[in-house]
Amino acid sequence: MPQTARSVAILLGSLGAVAAIASSAVAGAQTVQFPQTPSLFFGGLCGGNIRTWADTSPDYAGRAVFNVQAQPIQGVGSGSYPLAPLCNVDTTIAWRNLNTGAAGQWRVNVVSGIYGSILYAVYQNTGPGRIDVTVTTNNLSVPSHATFDVPAPPGH
Repeated sequence: MPQTARSVAILLGSLGAVAAIASSAVAGAQTVQFPQTPSLFFGGLCGGNIRTWADTSPDYAGRAVFNVQAQPIQGVGSGSYPLAPLCNVDTTIAWRNLNTGAAGQWRVNVVSGIYGSILYAVYQNTGPGRIDVTVTTNNLSVPSHATFDVPAPPGH
């Protein structure tokens, strides 16, 4: 086998091994999107949708990562640029483990503008089981509901 062909074969084999390792590392990971939560925001006459979702994985069994991100908002704000408002709303993810009865919540002030918001995320020790979630805001909104499963640690 010529040197160039051997080098290409080694390179492609190495890339294949890396891809196999990377895909097996996230094989048990799961992302569950919740329905969006339409809400009015404070800081002007602003409104928009808030995206929420949960990430779970056997790598952090018994825990979930809750994620919150506002879509671009519409409205009129105060300040120098009223047609490019920067508004905010407190968003709460309340969760309950249906298997154990454990419960908790995460409240975050979501600041959004015409390009949306940054991503807000936090680990929550939900314990393994089926998790029921309700997403609300502290302004006029339509709450959203979802359920997802958190894996147990290996051997349980």
